[in-house]
Amino acid sequence: MLRFSDGRIVAGERGSSLYPERRDEEPGKADRWLIENYGRVAALFERGAPRLRRQAEIIEELGKKLLSASDDALRQEAARLRAALRREGFTIDLVNETFALVRETAARRVGMRPYQVQLMGGLALMQGRLAEMQTGEGKTLTASLAAATAALGGWPTHVVTVNDYLAERDAEELRPLYEALGLSVGFVKQGQEPPQRRAAYACDVTYAVNKEVAFDYQRDRLAMGRRRLQSNAMVDRIGRAEAGGPSLLLRGLHFAIVDEADSIMIDEARTPLIIAGAGDADEQSIYATALNVADQLVAGADFELIAANRHARLTDEGGRKTRALTEGFGGLWEARRGREEMVSQALAAKRLYARDVDYVVVDGKVQIVDAFTGRIADGRQWQNGLHQLIEMKEGVEITARTATQSSITYQRFFRRYLHLAGMSGTLAETVGELRAVYGLKVVRIPKNRPNRRIDRGAKLFGDADAKRAAIAESAQALQAEGRPVLIGTGSVAESEATSRALNATGIAHVLLNARNDSEEAGIVAQAGQTGRITVATSMAGRGTDIKLTPEARAAGGLHVILTQYAESKRVDRQLVGRAGRQGDPASCEALVAFDDDMFRLHASGFARWLRRALRGKGPFPAFWAERLRRAAQSRAEKLAAQARRDTLNRQREFDKQLGFAGRE
Repeated sequence: MLRFSDGRIVAGERGSSLYPERRDEEPGKADRWLIENYGRVAALFERGAPRLRRQAEIIEELGKKLLSASDDALRQEAARLRAALRREGFTIDLVNETFALVRETAARRVGMRPYQVQLMGGLALMQGRLAEMQTGEGKTLTASLAAATAALGGWPTHVVTVNDYLAERDAEELRPLYEALGLSVGFVKQGQEPPQRRAAYACDVTYAVNKEVAFDYQRDRLAMGRRRLQSNAMVDRIGRAEAGGPSLLLRGLHFAIVDEADSIMIDEARTPLIIAGAGDADEQSIYATALNVADQLVAGADFELIAANRHARLTDEGGRKTRALTEGFGGLWEARRGREEMVSQALAAKRLYARDVDYVVVDGKVQIVDAFTGRIADGRQWQNGLHQLIEMKEGVEITARTATQSSITYQRFFRRYLHLAGMSGTLAETVGELRAVYGLKVVRIPKNRPNRRIDRGAKLFGDADAKRAAIAESAQALQAEGRPVLIGTGSVAESEATSRALNATGIAHVLLNARNDSEEAGIVAQAGQTGRITVATSMAGRGTDIKLTPEARAAGGLHVILTQYAESKRVDRQLVGRAGRQGDPASCEALVAFDDDMFRLHASGFARWLRRALRGKGPFPAFWAERLRRAAQSRAEKLAAQARRDTLNRQREFDKQLGFAGRE
């Protein structure tokens, strides 16, 4: 990673592959435990912000000299700094001058002059840190300061974000800024063909979705071959180019800025990124048998469901019954482990994966809904036959089962960037893990303006019907005042149930979920209008900038209603953070029910006891809603942390088996 040394910023140690990338060195378990706990304590005494503020003040002073400069003079300054940065490196003085230039250019080309706190955030990124900036503080413009500086210095720069909409939006909005500095900008999103991707990565600054850039990295690694020496790989690449064969997509892993860093590096790090090839196509009889056996097993006696981990476990009796029901079938059914794993997957498919929650059926295909973004995860499949079992359950065409060709975790992937930094509004809870896994320190950037958002607290209801009635009542009252309302739901099914409740009372609204994600830009653009009610899944929770009309601001600003707590409090804070941006007036409330998925999966015993004790349909005091939330989220976050550790352990085993993604 880049770091300051004698007034310069220098690169971290490179690996030995064909790619420019960092050597992947993972600390041992004991070291990681020490780093993680030290990181939590050290974060309490973090004092980086005052130093960044002093440097930002210097940049502001330098910027005053550019106010009267002509556009031609700014272009000449950009050319001068480009040469100086490539000759002398990222010295503090050159970084300050470059930030001042980018700031003035942004004001002229995109109509936004970075505030002091945005300068501070950009400097933290240059230092290889994670900047915690409150929602609405302008992280998109903050990233452009560091991205432009790195690109002028000759570093191909990736700005990594959480979805296609944000990658394309940010690249296009900031294109005039980059082009005025003599830099090219591109974006990588789902559905692009290799030539388009290659052209985007060839740009000075590339905006890319996290999954897309990680998969492209794996595709390149497969193309390079396994653990090949740099000289051999280069000869091979030259040979392929002369023969007209495929070339690599990326230019290496140089400089990365990860937007919504906790979402990508923590929440999504539970699941490895897998590239799979075609496996056995004719396995329909196996899936049919597994589902048939699952139908004959009795819950409690033959199997246990572990809902929090999406896992079904056969009891000894269930194992004996499965063997008896598949006697004489041959093949997979002759092996105890094979048949029990397949039946366990069938039980999970039938009982733990729900339509319009975990997946949707579109055009006769089962498509996964990404739990973190609320969007369809096009091209992804569940592994080990689970996807095919769900397809058979839904009565759609069965796709061929796939075999893993390569796999990498986000933990392993992002550590390979020569320089890694990031931003988010919700990093405080994860400072220890981010330091232990990625070696990144968190610096808290102060707000530009005071937060005027009013928290109306939480209300707990006896069941979903009572909750939805309260949501409709609250939304209608706010609509009458001329205020826009954002209603956040946890799934496609819940968003549509809420929409039906609003329709039943004649409340006009719009619905945004995975079924109509192509309309996202238009829906978000109008969500801040007077009296506008938007019902959305987690698609509206991160990176979404809802701009208020003057009339809506005068009426009291955006009101956010949480209809279900997420597995992490950080996700709830992100949704609430859509309101009250840059000092706008706003308010929020949580309207939840005992039968919400979060409480059912992670605090079922406490929820049942409390429901019996309180009785009725509510609303019950916020105190009980808060107690229930803490109990459920605490358990969910512990399970998620364990899942991330398990993912890393499985990756190590996979590395040993394939010899693919190991250390350089």
